[in-house]
Amino acid sequence: MVTIEPLLELMERLAAVHSQLIELANEKTPVLVRNDVDSLNAIIHRENKLVRQVAELDRERVQRTGEYLISRGYNPDPRVTVSDLIKIIFKADEKKALMNVQQILLEKLIELKRLNETNQKLIEQSLAFINFSIDLLVDDPNQDLFYKAPASSSHNAVRNGLFDTKA
Repeated sequence: MVTIEPLLELMERLAAVHSQLIELANEKTPVLVRNDVDSLNAIIHRENKLVRQVAELDRERVQRTGEYLISRGYNPDPRVTVSDLIKIIFKADEKKALMNVQQILLEKLIELKRLNETNQKLIEQSLAFINFSIDLLVDDPNQDLFYKAPASSSHNAVRNGLFDTKA
C-alpha cells in the first residue's frame, strides 16, 4: 500500500526550493537599488534553475498524488490539490503531517510573493525614472534649435520636456 510519506518528503523539498527562492529575492532587492546589472543577471540565472526545479517537483507531486489516490481506490486527477487530499485522509497523523507541510509551503509562497512584489515595484520605479530622464534630455527631433518668430511658430506644438513651457 502506498503511504503519504513520499508526498510529504516531496513537499518538504518544494518548501526547501522555495526557501532558496526567498533568499535570492532578498539578494535581488539591494542589487536592484544599486542598479548592478551583472549581479542581477546572475541572480536571475539561479532563479530560473530553481523555477525549473519547482516545475519538476510539482509534476512529481501530481504523480505521487495520483499514486496515493489509486492506492485508496480513487480515480487519479491532476487537478486534486493538497487541500483535497487532506479531506480524504483518515489517519490523524498523516492528515496532521500533510497539513503542517502545506502550511509551511503556504507561508513560504506568501513571503516569496511579497518579496517579488517589492522587487517589481523597484523595477517599475527605475523604469519610470529612466523614462523621466529621457524626456528631460530629449526634445522633439522636429523642433528647430534656432529662434523662430512667434508668429511663425505653431501654437499647437506638442511639448515633451519638463521645462518646455511659455514664459
